[in-house]
Amino acid sequence: MINKFYTAFQEKDFETMASCYHADVTFYDPVFQDLKGFEVSAMWRMLIERAPELSITFDNIKCENDKGSARWYAVYPFGKTNRIINNSIKAKFEFKDGLIINHKDNFDFWKWSRMALGTPGLFLGWTPVVQNKVRKEAQLGLKMFIKRKRLDPNTKK
Repeated sequence: MINKFYTAFQEKDFETMASCYHADVTFYDPVFQDLKGFEVSAMWRMLIERAPELSITFDNIKCENDKGSARWYAVYPFGKTNRIINNSIKAKFEFKDGLIINHKDNFDFWKWSRMALGTPGLFLGWTPVVQNKVRKEAQLGLKMFIKRKRLDPNTKK
């Protein structure tokens, strides 16, 4: 399932990515915290559509019983500054009914903010003020994307 998910991500196939998720999926990363259900798939769709130059690689897939992990790498221009992001992410998964029920990504927020924001990220990216501002803008962006695309919360698309 992890291989299928990231292969679809490489191909920018958000529908296949969505099919890997359980309807009750939860997602967490340092920016998009506590997403649930269709919001998770909507986030991936938004990220794919906003960054056509996005490049994904992955490795170190491990699975045991109902848990799994992987490392993945994303290279893309950050929308607001057009600065190139080269992010290394550790992913953890839990499965239910053969699908991903819990997906948690972890990366160094401060390192990401230095790449995304430049000097302000270097000096202030570690602070809760900047991190919370980035989170708030990301959540608002996702809500606006869902509304603009008229995505249906009763589906995973």
